[in-house]
Amino acid sequence: MRHELRLCAVALQFLTRIPVPAHWLGGTASEPAWDAAWLNACVRYFPLVGALVGTCGALVLAGAQALLPPAAAALVAVMAMIWLTGAFHEDGLADTFDALGGSVSRTRALEIMKDSRIGTYGALALGTVTALRVAVLAALLAHGLLLSCVALIVAHAVSRMASLVVMVSLPYAGDAEHAKAKPLATQVPLAQLGWGALVLVIVLLAVAAGAAWLGPLAPNGVAMLGVLLGTSLLVAGLMRRWLRQRLGGYTGDTLGATQQLSEVAGLTVMLAGLRLLA
Repeated sequence: MRHELRLCAVALQFLTRIPVPAHWLGGTASEPAWDAAWLNACVRYFPLVGALVGTCGALVLAGAQALLPPAAAALVAVMAMIWLTGAFHEDGLADTFDALGGSVSRTRALEIMKDSRIGTYGALALGTVTALRVAVLAALLAHGLLLSCVALIVAHAVSRMASLVVMVSLPYAGDAEHAKAKPLATQVPLAQLGWGALVLVIVLLAVAAGAAWLGPLAPNGVAMLGVLLGTSLLVAGLMRRWLRQRLGGYTGDTLGATQQLSEVAGLTVMLAGLRLLA
């Protein structure tokens, strides 16, 4: 149990800017202060960390919508989540589209990903996805605050699962030395996908129980949450195919892009479904 809690702490430290006390990671006389294997094992808890980020966003959304119009409340919630993760995934989205937006070789694409500057493709991708996240979240508020908050939590949990799908099904395509300089899981066994799926199921059941306790969801809400889940995982499959064709594998930046696209696609298709059924 202590080891699993340690892996949770590693995942939290890796994906967010939430401070993790050093003693959570070990460092006692009988335990190492750090083990590189933890990074490959902690990915099973990515959906749990995603749910935590989504929950923080939902709480901000709930507070902001009581004081602000929907668009402003959605913007505040999205910015809060970006701050919580240190724009970690947004940075990956921009770098990925700068590298793969044009017709360049695999070697050149990997070089572009290492460049700290942002280009036209990256700026457009980052601006479009962020604007869409805000717009969709604002529109979801018209279907009820509870449904909006639940959708946000589920989207963040499932989008981290999408990144895990890519990590397990593709080899690491980046520079090994770069990965050492910036810690990244590069050898994730297939078993982690099963553990991650189990964690995701537990998270979804907990969210469902919490939502039922708070009150009924909007009509068709449960069905549309299923659509969100399916869409997000479909994006994982599409990203896997794209990355395999262009890079022959994944990098840390492409995992961030997978998370962002999975999240926004799931919420967008869910909103479209709600509007069609209204």
